[in-house]
Amino acid sequence: MKTKEQLGGLYAASVTAYDASGAIDKAAMQKVMQRNLNEGGTGLFVGGSSGECFMLTEPERVQCFEAAAALKDSATLIAHVGAIGTDEAVRYTKAAMALGFDFVASTAPFYYSFSPKQVCRYYYDLCDAAHAPVLIYNFPGNTHCEFDLSSPDYVELLKSGAILGVKQTNYNLFQLERMMNLNPDLIAFNGYDETMLAGKALGAIGSIGSTFNMMMPHYKKIFDLYDENKHAEALVLQHKANNCMETMCRVGLISAIKYVLGTQGCPVGEARRPFTPLNDAQKQLVDEILAQNLYIGS
Repeated sequence: MKTKEQLGGLYAASVTAYDASGAIDKAAMQKVMQRNLNEGGTGLFVGGSSGECFMLTEPERVQCFEAAAALKDSATLIAHVGAIGTDEAVRYTKAAMALGFDFVASTAPFYYSFSPKQVCRYYYDLCDAAHAPVLIYNFPGNTHCEFDLSSPDYVELLKSGAILGVKQTNYNLFQLERMMNLNPDLIAFNGYDETMLAGKALGAIGSIGSTFNMMMPHYKKIFDLYDENKHAEALVLQHKANNCMETMCRVGLISAIKYVLGTQGCPVGEARRPFTPLNDAQKQLVDEILAQNLYIGS
């Protein structure tokens, strides 16, 4: 198992690339992944929300793991294995670990409003399947599952050793701090690009971000400036990153990321329906905001 120091850093929440027929394009995925690593990324978070995970078939999700596995010697690999049903999530877990991933992450099982005890059983089962602790992908805005720390079941889970830590895709950073206070052995990754500085200030060892796919140098500069105690300069770049994020969310985040990657020489196809591609006016808006705000290195 890698140390906290080895795990710390920036992880692109990798997009899923498609060829002209709509099939998974591993080569296109690997091109973006390798670029993200060359730009200073520590690793890759594969098969998550930015990768359109719940819009893929089971074999397609495994193909995404296979694409990233080719880079396992130069990156820390995290596989998102979330599913509504435990059996499906266990299959993803076993596939990812067999391919050489460092560990797996999972959203809480959703749709049926599972009880805390049932959610916890899900994570214990994934830990057993992985033979390693699991990262909680805490995304209540989408799963509608809150890890309420007044619940003894969640407290026990977080202290059990079955959990590596949390990817906090939640604006509630107080909760992030309370989780780590509850168990100092847990590690934390900030999950919203737009709160990276705040998460880092509260003890996150790294950040996992969707716009890192096409803005990695910008976020790497923020990360490094903070570590150099140049907090005011880091905050200026965080504001600029948030200008970009705000605009891309307005026009459709996943579609916007894929559009920008195409303009950067890394075509990855369009997001699957019911997502829609950007229209010309939206493309122009994204181009303008990036031109005004994006740090590209010096």
